[in-house]
Amino acid sequence: MTSLEHLKAKSSGPAPRTADGKPDLSGLWGPDPHFMGDFSAALKPGEVLPLQPWALKLTKERLPKDDPNANCLPAGVPRMAPYPWKIIQTPKLIVFLMEGNMHTYRQIFLDGRGHPKDMDPSWYGDSTGKWEGNTLVVDTVGFNDKFWFDSTGHPHTEKLHVIERYRRPDSGHLEFDVTIDDPGAYTKPFTLFGHSPLMVNTEIMEYFCVENNQDVSHIVGTEKGGRAE
Repeated sequence: MTSLEHLKAKSSGPAPRTADGKPDLSGLWGPDPHFMGDFSAALKPGEVLPLQPWALKLTKERLPKDDPNANCLPAGVPRMAPYPWKIIQTPKLIVFLMEGNMHTYRQIFLDGRGHPKDMDPSWYGDSTGKWEGNTLVVDTVGFNDKFWFDSTGHPHTEKLHVIERYRRPDSGHLEFDVTIDDPGAYTKPFTLFGHSPLMVNTEIMEYFCVENNQDVSHIVGTEKGGRAE
C-alpha cells in the first residue's frame, strides 16, 4: 500500500451530495489491506471466523499457488486487489470498476428489482441496492464457490449471501461493513469492517493479470501467513 500513500486526499470536507440529496459515493478509492490478505483481520478485535470443521480443514490444506486470484481469475466479494477501484453513481445504478486482476466490474441495481429467480452462479453474484438514510445497502446472492475469500484460502459455498453497507462520513473517506452469511461453510453470519481512502490526481489503469502472468511460478512452499484459526 506504500505506493498509493502519496495519492491519498490530504484534506477532507463534508461528503458531497447528489442532485436528489443522496450521499455521493462517486470517486476513486484505495483498497483496505484487511480485505487483501487474511480477511479475519477485518473482524472486530477478539472475534474469530465461525468456520465449520470441513471449511477449516480445507483452509489449512490450500496452497498459495492454487489461489484462483493468483491464477488471474476474479477476486469475488469482498476480496480486494492492492489497486484503486472506482465508484460511478447514478440514481438507478451504481457501478464498481476494479483495476486489479481481471480489470472487472460490479453492477448494483437501485431500481427496485429483485434477484432473478433462476441464476447461473457467478464470481460476483447479482447485486441490488437501496438507501437506508445515508447508508447504501447492497444485497448480493448467486455466487459460485470458486473464488477464495482471501489469500489464506478461506472458502465459501453457493449458499453465500453478502450484505454490504457503505457510508461516506466525509469527502475523503469511505466506510463499509460486510456481513457474510454462508450456512454451507460457517456456523453463523459474521461481519467484517473496512474503509477506503479517497485517491486524487490519478485514475484506474488498464491491468490484465492474464497477460504475461509470472506470479504463480514464483509461489512456492506452504507458508500462508495470516491468523491461526
